[in-house]
Amino acid sequence: MTHTLTFSGVMPANLLPFTPDYAIDERNYRRHLQWLADVPGVTGIVVNGHAAEVSSLQRDERRRALAIALDTVGSQLPLITGIYTDNTLEAVELAREAQTEGAKGLLVFPPTLFMWGAQLRPEMPYRHLAMIADAVDLPIVVFQYPPASGMGYEPETLMQLAEIPNVAAVKEWSNDIVAFERNLRAIRATGRPVAVLSSFTMSLMSSFMLGADGAISGMGSVAVDLQAELFAHVQRGDVEMARQVNDRLEPLVRVFYAPPFVDMHNRMKEALAILGRIDRAVVRPPLQPIGEAERQRIAAALRQAGLHEAAAAD
Repeated sequence: MTHTLTFSGVMPANLLPFTPDYAIDERNYRRHLQWLADVPGVTGIVVNGHAAEVSSLQRDERRRALAIALDTVGSQLPLITGIYTDNTLEAVELAREAQTEGAKGLLVFPPTLFMWGAQLRPEMPYRHLAMIADAVDLPIVVFQYPPASGMGYEPETLMQLAEIPNVAAVKEWSNDIVAFERNLRAIRATGRPVAVLSSFTMSLMSSFMLGADGAISGMGSVAVDLQAELFAHVQRGDVEMARQVNDRLEPLVRVFYAPPFVDMHNRMKEALAILGRIDRAVVRPPLQPIGEAERQRIAAALRQAGLHEAAAAD
């Protein structure tokens, strides 16, 4: 069955369960994907993103992760796969593979070398995206990083990237509401049909209120049902109901994104284990498992959010 990919609504970025020896845990991965796909309001799933620890995956493992996702939920929802590499020529190869294998869209990460001053060379991200776009017939999501990372694109660069015909959306992860609004306005000013998908998960309601077309969120692996409900209330203009859902999300945001930020997806995996959606919360080195005290804080936040499986599982 073919599904049309529309860049609106909530798209969780799946976590990737591992076995104790760090192999892909296929059984738990399928369970996790199926739960995400069955949530009303989910319009697609992102595989091979940060939430899936993509930097730790070898090329064949990324292909396998996409293949399992396609086999499990590809008949229900379109799947977007991450293109994560510092090498533009390899990015082109990965994009071609993804199209052949059945992905419906690409999430293109900025090469890490962009932190060395690519803001001053906007032709670099433009060529990176344009070469990928020329190689495939798939919609592309531009991954906008926080300005503080050194890899965030300036609004003028985003406007140029939006002119590439395949570019259909921006995953807006500036993590700064002022920058978010500035970028949103710049993209809208192009007149191109380029969606803005918020990854400002720490303040999702505010970005929805500003007019985001939806969200791509690793935290959606745990709470995409609440995120989809929040988006629906904002779309209807029901601000009070949106606030109530946002209040449920707040304890999760607080516990997942506490310092150190690098542990966010470790914590989300622990949440899935507490909720009984996966068997264990294994992360690949150099990431480290969290301790028992933090696990208890996550369990408490899940209860505060009204995710009732936590009370029974803890």
